[in-house]
Amino acid sequence: MRVAFCGAGAVGASFSADMINAGVDVTVIDPWASHVEAIRTSGLTVTMPSGSEHTRFHPYHVSEVAELYKPFDIVFSGVKSYDTRWVAELMKPLMTADSVFVGTQNGMTIDEVSEILGPERTVGCVVGIAANMPEPGLINREVTREGTWLAVGSVEGPVTKRVEQVHELLSHAAQVEITEDIRSAKWMKLLANIPEMLPSGILGAPLIEAASDPDVRVAMDQASREAYAVAEALGVTFMPSLGIEAEEVPDSDQYALDLLDAVLARFSQPTTRVAVLQDWDKGRRAELDAFSGYVVKKGLEIGMPTPVNQAILDIAKRIESRELTPSWRNKSLLIAAGQA
Repeated sequence: MRVAFCGAGAVGASFSADMINAGVDVTVIDPWASHVEAIRTSGLTVTMPSGSEHTRFHPYHVSEVAELYKPFDIVFSGVKSYDTRWVAELMKPLMTADSVFVGTQNGMTIDEVSEILGPERTVGCVVGIAANMPEPGLINREVTREGTWLAVGSVEGPVTKRVEQVHELLSHAAQVEITEDIRSAKWMKLLANIPEMLPSGILGAPLIEAASDPDVRVAMDQASREAYAVAEALGVTFMPSLGIEAEEVPDSDQYALDLLDAVLARFSQPTTRVAVLQDWDKGRRAELDAFSGYVVKKGLEIGMPTPVNQAILDIAKRIESRELTPSWRNKSLLIAAGQA
């Protein structure tokens, strides 16, 4: 079985290394030239609570994909959600009718992939992990493999042979579940992301620090409740996620708050900085449209106002336009957003 992993960031690189060390034939592709060169020269180092692991392999830069000609059975994507379309198009010629594309990334990218490759070749993945890349060739993974939680499933629902193979591959990197409702499973992750990604990023603070402020937590919770209402109106099934058991799922928007608590307890360290803040720290644009932006979009589609998420999104856009910088000085803006 031939496997490709396009996007060797904090998640993609560590998952790729786990598979390679398990003997899987993985071709790693990444758009960051410095990262590719660092791995070629010195290998990839992944630090975890259990210690550091060093893996040597030969990654490819995206400009070299044209040199690849043998098709892949399974293509994983670890790029930012806003890069999904071009990566799906890039890898399409290297996929057969039986190949599948798996997005191990934030956001509801399954629709974009389905549009390009077809739903029969689209597998969704929910990722529960905390990791970052402080420099090229170095990944800091803040949770163990046993503490990393994933869910995978076909967008068409039934469990297929390919989904089972994806489950087997990712089991080298995490605890993995198979779901027959990957769309709802992705929504559960989105509900967890809504209160953490943009709010703590706006404050320029580690997630635990931001969520520990009572006033900030109120704003976070309001954004969560709003997102829950949109999901409920769309007919999303509220299911166990991120380690929460079925009997612990309340029949109310309290579940959205519980999901944040699960992230704080299971996947966060005092130093954990969310993906949005990591991007801003590096001067890059963040996945705003994958979080509050998505809730606002879906709300508009069904005629449901989402003023809290819209206000939070507006603050984040001011940071991206360089009008503001991530800082606790933005706390008053965030609190006001929670009251929108």
